Amino acid sequence: MFPALETELKQKKILPDPYEDFMYHHLQYYGYFKAQRGSLPNSATHQHVWKNNNPRYLLSGSLGKRDDLILDPLQKEKRLWPGCLPSAVHRQMEAVSRDSLMLSSPLLKSRQLLHDEFGKVNLRLREPRSLFAFFSGSGPLQAPRWPVECEVIKENIHHIEWVPPQPEHFYQPTGSEKIPKIVGEEGGTVVYQLDSVPTEDSYFTRSRVGGKRGVIKELAVTLQGPEDNTLLFESRFESGNLQKAVRVDTYAYELTLRTDLYTRKHTQWFYFQVQNTRKDATYRFTIVNLLKPKSLYTVGMKPLMYSQLDAKTHSIGWRREGDEIKYYRNNTSDGQQPLYCLTWTIQFPHDQDTCFFAHFYPYTYTDLQCYLLSVTNNPVQSQFCKLRTLCRSLAGNTVYLLTITNPARTPQEAAAKKAVVLSARVHPGESNGSWIMKGFLDFILSNSPDAQLLRDIFIFKVVPMLNPDGVIVGNYRCSLAGRDLNRHYKTTLKESFPCVWHTRNMIKRLLEEREVLLYCDFHGHSRKNNIFLYGCNNSDRKFWLHERVFPLMLSRNAPDKFSFHSCNFKVQKCKEGTGRVVMWRMGILNSYTMESTFGGSTLGNKRDTHFTTEDLKSLGYHVCDTLLDFCDPDRTKFMQCLAELKALLQQEIHKKFKDTDLEGSWSDISLSDIESSTSGSDSSLSDGLPVHLLNIANELNQKKKKMYKKKKRKPLQSRKQRNIQYQKNKLMQESELTEEAPGMAGFASTLQKQPVFLKNSKNTSSSTMKNEKPRLSESQVNGRDRSTSLDPSQMTTLMLTENKERMQGEKPGFGVSCSRKRSTNSSQEPAPDMKPNWSRNRYPATKRGHTATVAYPSLHIYTYP
Repeated sequence: MFPALETELKQKKILPDPYEDFMYHHLQYYGYFKAQRGSLPNSATHQHVWKNNNPRYLLSGSLGKRDDLILDPLQKEKRLWPGCLPSAVHRQMEAVSRDSLMLSSPLLKSRQLLHDEFGKVNLRLREPRSLFAFFSGSGPLQAPRWPVECEVIKENIHHIEWVPPQPEHFYQPTGSEKIPKIVGEEGGTVVYQLDSVPTEDSYFTRSRVGGKRGVIKELAVTLQGPEDNTLLFESRFESGNLQKAVRVDTYAYELTLRTDLYTRKHTQWFYFQVQNTRKDATYRFTIVNLLKPKSLYTVGMKPLMYSQLDAKTHSIGWRREGDEIKYYRNNTSDGQQPLYCLTWTIQFPHDQDTCFFAHFYPYTYTDLQCYLLSVTNNPVQSQFCKLRTLCRSLAGNTVYLLTITNPARTPQEAAAKKAVVLSARVHPGESNGSWIMKGFLDFILSNSPDAQLLRDIFIFKVVPMLNPDGVIVGNYRCSLAGRDLNRHYKTTLKESFPCVWHTRNMIKRLLEEREVLLYCDFHGHSRKNNIFLYGCNNSDRKFWLHERVFPLMLSRNAPDKFSFHSCNFKVQKCKEGTGRVVMWRMGILNSYTMESTFGGSTLGNKRDTHFTTEDLKSLGYHVCDTLLDFCDPDRTKFMQCLAELKALLQQEIHKKFKDTDLEGSWSDISLSDIESSTSGSDSSLSDGLPVHLLNIANELNQKKKKMYKKKKRKPLQSRKQRNIQYQKNKLMQESELTEEAPGMAGFASTLQKQPVFLKNSKNTSSSTMKNEKPRLSESQVNGRDRSTSLDPSQMTTLMLTENKERMQGEKPGFGVSCSRKRSTNSSQEPAPDMKPNWSRNRYPATKRGHTATVAYPSLHIYTYP
């Protein structure tokens, strides 16, 4: 079948694979394989055929169904992305129909067999999916999986990256901006509307590549002719969000955003397409169902616009556009909470153009996969950047985990490396987090000497997109569970919140191996300008204010972008489920949420200008630069920042408590009393679990309580049992005392003369040592003998003293221990000046079941010298 390969096998004398040998006999036994044994090729030789030249069984996002392994023409079209595929792969895909015919052969009954580059069957089972790479240099990307309720167009949306040559300034309100009256469907014409969008009354059930089955409906209106100037809207693409468009005037449209899937909340992110534009007209767009009472649009932020004609002819990408921008409260509401409107006017640059509008620079799941594909295909970067699957999302999309570090020369060097954990896009509508992450990855994967040094001393664990499902469907804040993942890092529902559950578990395992120096989750902020951090106040006085050093250093390295005065370190109860607080409680001192604005900067040279993607990517570089400063062996910078922080804090305290005398006590004031809250909107509150998950969570909690329930202590012995035990011990003591009768009388008299142990412990000790190992009878010890009975208060004093001595002996520093047994040889006496060689812990715990144990050992009156 393969003469060249057979010759190579004979020359190398490769032994058969034990797994294949087992599967050969297994399949032959059950009648699934009837060929000759010699026709089985060895996996060592044919491994390259599977990895590089067979696109049929690359990861396609299926959830384990065998039917997904055979690609029909429709599935091929949806799973393969022509923009990222070479022509060789397209030629190989033509053999799919021929291969599927071979599977119907009576000789072959398994759908898991592989195919070689000639389209013939390679009689070997495919490898488990978790063991091979995600991307092949000549293979396709994993197509996104959508909920089955979502309609998805086949058009692939792609935008070029572009940096404006001049700063894009904030819009300056004039005070005369028009506030259009909302008329709705009654006063206008619906030109675009999505059908059957799932709300909180339903929940996610299943997904598939391409979303909803069937023919894609044409939701836009039909143009009546070339003179018809109606805009054509579309948002059924990756990360798109627009629910409805109503034409209320010739060039005026009211837009309704789609809420996060399976919820009735979170309308902030928008991203949609318009076609059939007119150049000289002034259009007005009004979004009518925003939910946040405060927005950066009130202080000059502009929407983003992208023109395809400008991109093709002038290589111009996303830019800030808009005039007469106004953010105001709607005169209607949805019955539950007030609604807010955003209105702006725009003039399109071309006739018959296709344009896009967005809340911020989009960064999709496909954009991330193309970037990771370039990393895996880079022969240098792939040596120190390993790509793995952290988990699968609720819809079955891959959540990627990157491990970035230079190979260590010795095991000791590898064990000494500290870890840094970074993540982004837990909130899918905060795409600014992805741009900062991209800037960080660009630098840390470069050949810069600083990047190489960071890879030498750290292990970076990076989760570039925590919520791919939300990113794909165009959500602003939630996953397909209908909840904010950044409020569920403490969850026990692994299947419902897999992304954050596996992230927390990964960090937990990492903490068991090494110290995690820093954790940072990249977010976006819709109400404040600049970039800043949220951290956690440290209550340990040894590390007081240390959590603020890294943010202060970052503000020094990026003074025109990062604002230290906007940072906050208060831990609120409503934020206990966030990644920042959960990782801090797990033991990571420097645990942060990085908030980057949707607007721009109010600092330095960039004052009153919008951030571009280049600005955000540069912050990723500054994070790396600050890490080097933070870990510099020369602690001069660190101590300078610490001294500056103490001075700043003292100033804040004096401002807060002007009429209070704080001389000498200012450092004892709680830092939480000084700082304000980090919340301020409805997004800070957790909605709790969905109804369909409450019972599952309760069952898991009950199981957890049973697992960690403490074992019940054995009940105390009854009076009868104690009496029987006492009689046995008494008989054993009396048999021993018959041999030591001469010394007992003197010892008993000593005990009667010194009833309280603490009064004359020195005399008691010396008189005891002069006797030949005196012992107390059980009757004397317990006060059963009337002639030598002890007062209960005296007995309590003796027991407390002995317990105190025993506890002192168990403290660190008392590790020297001698023989646990004292000699019973009466012929040997200690030397007058020699201290007794006793164990510090004189009464170690005895094993259960030993009936010969003395009942009250704490009443022996030997003392430590």
